[in-house]
Amino acid sequence: MLRRLHGRGALFDTEPPGLAPRLVGLRPHHHIAAPLEHPRELPFVVLTAGRGLGKSAVLGELRAAYQRHTPVALIDCEDPQFTPSPERHPAQAWSPLAQALLVIAEQLAEPVTGARRIAFPRLMSGLIAVAAGGWGNADTERIRWEVQRMLLLNESGSWFNGFAARWAGRVAAKAVAAAISDDPLVSAVIEATLEAMTERSSGARQRRASTWYRTYPNAGDRAELGLRLLSDHFRAGGTSREHAERYLVRALLADLTDAYAGVRAHLQRLGRPLVLVDNAQGSPGRELIEQVLRDRAEGITDQVAFVAAVRGSSGQSSLRNTVRRDLRETAQRTRWTPGDTVSSRALLVSLPPLSSDDTLHIVDAVCTGTAVPVPAELPPATHRLTCGNPLGIALVAESARQNLGQLPPTAPFGALLTAELTLHEDREGRPAYRELLDRLVPAERLDELTVLAAAHDHDSACALAASQLPDDFGPSSVRALETRLVTEGLPAVQGQFVGDAFVRTLLLLRLHHRHADHGKWRDVHETLIQHYEGPEPSKARYRLHHELALGDTGPAIAYLRDTFHTLDTRTWLDTLLFIASAPYFHAHDAEGHDFVGGDHQRARIAFGHTDAEQRPPDDVDAVLHLRVRRLLHAVWQLTDPLVLPDRKLCDRLRYELVQLSDDPRASNALLWQASQEWPEAALAGRPLRTPGDEDADDDRNRNDGGA
Repeated sequence: MLRRLHGRGALFDTEPPGLAPRLVGLRPHHHIAAPLEHPRELPFVVLTAGRGLGKSAVLGELRAAYQRHTPVALIDCEDPQFTPSPERHPAQAWSPLAQALLVIAEQLAEPVTGARRIAFPRLMSGLIAVAAGGWGNADTERIRWEVQRMLLLNESGSWFNGFAARWAGRVAAKAVAAAISDDPLVSAVIEATLEAMTERSSGARQRRASTWYRTYPNAGDRAELGLRLLSDHFRAGGTSREHAERYLVRALLADLTDAYAGVRAHLQRLGRPLVLVDNAQGSPGRELIEQVLRDRAEGITDQVAFVAAVRGSSGQSSLRNTVRRDLRETAQRTRWTPGDTVSSRALLVSLPPLSSDDTLHIVDAVCTGTAVPVPAELPPATHRLTCGNPLGIALVAESARQNLGQLPPTAPFGALLTAELTLHEDREGRPAYRELLDRLVPAERLDELTVLAAAHDHDSACALAASQLPDDFGPSSVRALETRLVTEGLPAVQGQFVGDAFVRTLLLLRLHHRHADHGKWRDVHETLIQHYEGPEPSKARYRLHHELALGDTGPAIAYLRDTFHTLDTRTWLDTLLFIASAPYFHAHDAEGHDFVGGDHQRARIAFGHTDAEQRPPDDVDAVLHLRVRRLLHAVWQLTDPLVLPDRKLCDRLRYELVQLSDDPRASNALLWQASQEWPEAALAGRPLRTPGDEDADDDRNRNDGGA
């Protein structure tokens, strides 16, 4: 049933019903009822994830799955229509939340299978009362257009268009007359609006709606006064406006509840209304979530299925202590029950990265029919590079589809990131890594993150900032950026300033390509080499990591050779993996420019093709020296996310580790186990880990395993 998404079956599945059908009460893409998991009170579902993990795609698929079967609305809180504009939106009579309610109602009003349009008389009258507060200097045409748009919320049949146009003219005329004279403009508009509601129909539903604002605080059982107070509170701003907005949200939900009331409605409407809110970490999504949760906590119930998407792990106050689930945990039931607090009315559901199988299916689907056969190693390499990021998988696969036939056979896997990627026919192509960074990293901090991606913690980031960034970017700015990354949903990983391995790889690739001679690349790594100067072993591994990133392999080989018999074997393997996780971007000539053509230097060294040219120091074990040299280069290449796994190189890695395991002074069992596990993991696109670390966190290993 899931048409365009992978790895999100827990949300859309029908047998057993996934989270969406259990909330909405309908099978996706069908007008067939599904059992409700929460028949009385349902949770406000908030999807949480970082950039690129498919929040918007999930909401889009939810709309496609239920559109025309049950009332559905989808808004994106970062859409420009929710950004205030002095020319179009008078501050005293407009807010992002009021605009969002109008847009949501317009979409929910559309007719669905077996039922006619939903009318929103309560919301309509409230929005007109609010808008009237900004019509003092407005022209007749603007007032007429705004009134007609809001009056159409009360439409339940196509004949109403003419009625709305007539009443829009009347309301506009009254507003202009009141503005010219000393009559209260808002009162005149409210009076005309209530007349429109009562003239249109004498039914019980319309009568209930026309008197709904009688219960507004201090309205004295007078709907007209209630609407006037609503308008006054909205214009006052601050907490008064929040109070008014809360009643507008209640009006929307009360209109929906009314539409579902009665035996006839229950027979016609099988599914709950579905409201989808993308990028709800900002206004108006944040306010909408808070208002709905507060009312539900106070016993003001509704039967609307809300699903919002929030970037990051959602640290906003109204959601801080709520129930959290991974999407996979909700496949058959949510295990959610409301508590006594406001936040307990929400359910935070995190979207996990995609699996290696999902990556295989996406790459196959995108690359099917390409002129050049897709290497079998491409899907696992794509999964290792992207760490299961859906956006990354899709764009890397698209770059493969567009560029595999034009790249030389010796080109590394990373060439798919630097190759031109064309996503729109009317726009020029650009390197794939730049397209990805535009979507995965805050644009206003891209330059700073490009430099700081090489750092490992706050202190090393501060050293880079002092040396490589403007003077006004100091330690406080570094801490603010650390906090920003966490709120954006990037994992906090010990040993890496940018915790997400995929994002870090893209940032380091941008750092490398900032200048033709790679000058900034050298400056950044030389700064960190100086920062980690000192005899302490804890500094040595970092210093050697950055020396390796500059192509200086001698110190790393010497350190690993000399500590092979002195360090605990587990520590030695950990150190090897960390040093070899240094980024590697092509061989360079004397001026720092890239060599033309393929670059297989690491593989040549790992296979021993250059051993004859080497002269180990006279006072060391020459056999151990060369073996460590070959092993380091094999691990360096096999953990490089920009190179396809090489089966022959994996066999060489296995051989070198087996030979080391024969050393009687080493922990041969641990080395032998690594010889069995590492080649298999490299071929499958999994991170290499020291044997025995099964309980270690996968994300930490994934991010430490390759820059």
